[in-house]
Formats: sequence, C-alpha cells, structure tokens
Amino acid sequence: MLDNPYVSNASVYMISALSDLFLIVVLLRFLLQLARADFYNPLCQFIVKVTNPFLRPLRRVIPGWKGLDVASIVLLLAVQVLAMWLVSLALGRSVAFGGLVVMSVAELLSLTLNLYLVTILIQVILSWIGPGGAHPFTSLLYSLNEPVMRPARRLLPPISGIDLSPIVVLFAFQLLKILVVAPIFDLGRGLG
Repeated sequence: MLDNPYVSNASVYMISALSDLFLIVVLLRFLLQLARADFYNPLCQFIVKVTNPFLRPLRRVIPGWKGLDVASIVLLLAVQVLAMWLVSLALGRSVAFGGLVVMSVAELLSLTLNLYLVTILIQVILSWIGPGGAHPFTSLLYSLNEPVMRPARRLLPPISGIDLSPIVVLFAFQLLKILVVAPIFDLGRGLG
C-alpha cells in the first residue's frame, strides 16, 4: 500500500492508462482477425507490428482453435489480470485470484463493447461527413463493424436510404453491458 494518496492515484492512473492502451491494440488485432479485415491496410500493419513481439512466443505454446486466436485471448486476460492486481496493490486492497480473473473477464467484455460503441459512432459520423471515403481508417472501421452491423441491417433495413442499424447495435450493446457484464463483475467482486 502506498501511504501518499497522490502517488497511489498517479500509480493507478499510469497502470490503467498503459494497460488499457495495450489491451485496445491487442483487442483490435483479435477482432480484425475475427472479421477477416484486410491486413495489408497500413493501420492493420501497425497493429500487427506492435503486437507480434508478444503474440509470436505465445502462439508457439498456445495454438489457435477453429480459426480463433487463442493466444490473443490469453494475452488479453493475462494483461487485464495483472493490471487489476497492480491497481489493487496500489490501492492497498487484497483481491482473491478467482475474483480477479472473473472481474478481468467482465472488464474485457466491457472494453470490447465500448470499443465497438466508439468505432460505430465514428463510422456514423464519417458517413455524414464524407460518405464513401477511401481512407485506410474508414475501410478498417467498416471491416471491424460489418460483422455486428449486418445482423442489425437484416432486422431493420435502411428506410428511405437512412441506415438505422447503428441505433439497434448501440442499444443492444448497452443492454449487454447492463444485463451481462455488470452481473459478471459483481460475481467477481463477490469472489474477491
């Protein structure tokens, strides 16, 4: 436990900020692989180069399963558990390992949903500003979001040329955060 609350708060901030940035990059790689995005895209190349030093050694030990990059999932979970453990140390709290793992799963699910919420909102704004733009970032957003937008478009097709499917997806993801993520987090807190 750190005696100085300012140092403790600064430590928590640094741990959270650095771990969240790394988790977002690894999560993006996992999701883009899952969506079969164009890995010749410059942004995808950047993500691959940043994550390869961590994933290559893991892939030698942890093989993929049915097209799923299990090494990325293990890395995400390990980094999240480590970050939450370091934060609990900085705050002077003790948390059981089982509780840390369950809360880490909830945090990763929340991060995934938040990432989709942000990318869908950015995609919507970009469609208003410059529809049909050919920027690598725009094509990456469409590749990432299309697997979650397609079922919503089938449920609610465009009306008079206006695509309302982002509203359906954003609504569904907020419900998932309330009905799935929050109970998992509470379960982990109960175990800790």
